Amino acid sequence: MLTQKEILEFRELLNTAQNPLFLFDNDTDGLSAFLLLRRLAGKGKGVVIKSFPDLNASYTRKLYEFNPDYVFVLDKPLIAKEFIDTALSLGIKVVWLDHHPLQEHEGVFYFNPLASEPATNEPTSYWAYQIAGRKNDAWLAMLGCIGDWFLPEFSQEFHKQYQDIFSDVKTAAQALYETPLGKIAKILSFALKDRTTNVVRMIKFLIEVKDLHELLDENSKTRTMYKRFREINGKYSKLLEKAKSFAKGKLLFFQYSGDLSISGELANELFYNFPDKTVAIAYIKGSDAQISLRSKQDIREKTAIAIQGIEGRSGGHKNACAAKVPVSDLPKFRENLEKELNPLI
Repeated sequence: MLTQKEILEFRELLNTAQNPLFLFDNDTDGLSAFLLLRRLAGKGKGVVIKSFPDLNASYTRKLYEFNPDYVFVLDKPLIAKEFIDTALSLGIKVVWLDHHPLQEHEGVFYFNPLASEPATNEPTSYWAYQIAGRKNDAWLAMLGCIGDWFLPEFSQEFHKQYQDIFSDVKTAAQALYETPLGKIAKILSFALKDRTTNVVRMIKFLIEVKDLHELLDENSKTRTMYKRFREINGKYSKLLEKAKSFAKGKLLFFQYSGDLSISGELANELFYNFPDKTVAIAYIKGSDAQISLRSKQDIREKTAIAIQGIEGRSGGHKNACAAKVPVSDLPKFRENLEKELNPLI
């Protein structure tokens, strides 16, 4: 967990920044972490990171475009060395808040709850909330946390305040799939996959939102978000039902292609429906397969073993991780993974 000293240090770095640039992962955890810190700072630009699995070197152009004095990287497991080197050469300080496995971070202000004792891996939005210290923004932290399958200790207090939106659930999965708050998390997740102009418009709106209830209904400010949600949810629901038919044996393996990368969302909901199976959803884009995996087993370790001998990458959390392999090697990856899975779990 982050220490109180680290929380204060991060807050001081944010207060010192005159023109901060926030780069955040393309999910509700990353978005919520950004919004919590941006609302605290009262200034700065936000950019969604769409490269996978790292913040790659292409984002150095944002350093020249926005000319920040500080860049805050949120919820990204890897940062390309070229990006860090470019930032430092321009005199830009790099602050990295993450909760994935520890990485080398020379020249970077690095904050990760896995680096302190006791080692924990709460979502980035959880720690952004602790850093911000703004109780009125608890709804943002809750959206980020349940989107990352984590139920924080302040969920009971949140339930008392928002009983119409958040019921007294016992797990993050219940919160995500059985409450109105979970639907809002899904709407935001899908809205992040819209055109850049619409994502920027959504971010500007969310920075100014005073109360969670403003997101509940479709209105002039939320219309674009809800429209995008309906567009994606129709495709998502069809893929979800099709994937369910592959729930045979210990591994639910499903692959699809098209213009919509929603493998993470599909993997989460399928794992909620089939908690005793290992779920692997492969999104085919060009010559690559991006795979989202969920399991009660240590799927990060088993994926790392399954990818050996294949030109690919993997990483993430113990029970939720991702991999990227050439499409031509996808059958081999699946075969290797099935061999690694424990038969009785």
